[in-house]
Amino acid sequence: MFPQERSKRWALTCPAPRRTGFWVPLRARGRLPTTSSPRRRRGQTRPARPAASEDPGAVPTPVKPSGKAKQQLNVREELEKRQGGKPLLNLVVIGHVDAGKSTLMGHLLYLLGHVNKRTMHKYEQDSKKAGKASFAYAWVLDETGEERERGVTMDVGMTKFDTKTKVITLMDAPGHKDFIPNMITGAAQADVAVLVVDASRGEFEAGFESGGQTREHGLLVRSLGVTQLAVAVNKMDQVNWQQERFQEILTKLGHFLKQAGFKDSDVSYIPTSGLSGENLTTRSAVPSLTSWYQGPCLLEQIDAFKPPRRSVDKPFRLCVADVFKDQGSGFCVTGKIEAGYIQTGDRVLAMPPNESCTVKGITLHDEPIEWAAAGDHVSLTVTGMDIIKMNVGCVFCDMKEPIRACTRFRARVLLFNIEVPVTQGFPVLLHYQTVSEPATIRKLVSILHKSSGEVLKKKPKCLSKGQNAVVEIQTQRPVALELYKDFKELGRFMLRYVGSTIAAGVVTEIRE
Repeated sequence: MFPQERSKRWALTCPAPRRTGFWVPLRARGRLPTTSSPRRRRGQTRPARPAASEDPGAVPTPVKPSGKAKQQLNVREELEKRQGGKPLLNLVVIGHVDAGKSTLMGHLLYLLGHVNKRTMHKYEQDSKKAGKASFAYAWVLDETGEERERGVTMDVGMTKFDTKTKVITLMDAPGHKDFIPNMITGAAQADVAVLVVDASRGEFEAGFESGGQTREHGLLVRSLGVTQLAVAVNKMDQVNWQQERFQEILTKLGHFLKQAGFKDSDVSYIPTSGLSGENLTTRSAVPSLTSWYQGPCLLEQIDAFKPPRRSVDKPFRLCVADVFKDQGSGFCVTGKIEAGYIQTGDRVLAMPPNESCTVKGITLHDEPIEWAAAGDHVSLTVTGMDIIKMNVGCVFCDMKEPIRACTRFRARVLLFNIEVPVTQGFPVLLHYQTVSEPATIRKLVSILHKSSGEVLKKKPKCLSKGQNAVVEIQTQRPVALELYKDFKELGRFMLRYVGSTIAAGVVTEIRE
């Protein structure tokens, strides 16, 4: 029922040529996972390797940081200078299967010039031959044969584009219920989100009612710390840009999102058409829309998101999303820096397995750099540690202020729509950053008042839908965690059971 030991990708060749275009998948595309056995994140692109000996068996030479010494680097100041003074924003695109997420974002990227006309023409011809003419823009993002054949996004992919004032790292999350674990991994690394819903009659209802992913995705991103949301009401051209239909969707969705914890002021609604490109990068001129909507287009709304304050002053933390062999003396890991910053030449600790290594090179958006900070999705080339000891889900951390690894911790959890009561010994799948780990509810400590946090009952026999409680969780293997009060980014997690997300939680106490 639970996933087996994580597999590592071993590539003994030089860094592979970049895939066509710009799209960088976070995991290799593979067989269809089951809901009880989600796939692990496995990257496909290799980072640009720093200069090293041409002899693959050569002994590594320690690399000293070039430029400024670490203690002299003013990270906040340097971040402001980077990318022409534009702050970085990590954006995840979510929504029910077939809402048109990949088509919407693929068309937006094409309009922004990230896909040339010749490539787009090829996608159009190939999709017509495959009998999927309407999927041409989706193929910008869904590159593998399996995804194109099924017409379903299976993996979270990542690319970069610019708005007027920001640099956006875009993550396109799968909408199918079988790939919710993959979606959680992407959402855990996001600052803001675009929720795509299908305006077509019956289709919005299918995604929003019980069993659809619209509700679950909205609940998940809020539970994982996303507070700003843009709702792209897609396929509005199929309902002739009717204001009544738009308002109907806004009313139903708005009520739910408020219950999920979003403030009305932090949610915006944009009528769009991913297929025609209306209202994506420029405001639409369609009379049937402009007669009642004068708001921003999707790109303008993305540009209006407020960037979060990064935890650059805290000790370094990076959650490993992928591990693969590099030619030469080291290996590579990819992931998002959650706190602090790193420079080439730094020594870092991997937890677990409590092994140290040296950062030989850093790559951001396929470009080698000297340093990277909280918020950056990077590839690190490291030496001085055996790759066999490294797993997806390990955390690279500061040597002097390491993260703790444990198999038992206490947490405050909020139970969602669960059909069976949660009792002592209840089996769950813990989703934490890039980790998906089998676990059990070891103890039911107390039931809390939702608002005040006051203890209503100690040592309850069971927990049911909607309750707020303190529980003790035990994992099969050690997991590197932080207390929520110290590191919000590293103190949140989700619990799943038999293919459904049953709870969100925050770590309150590390037991061992």
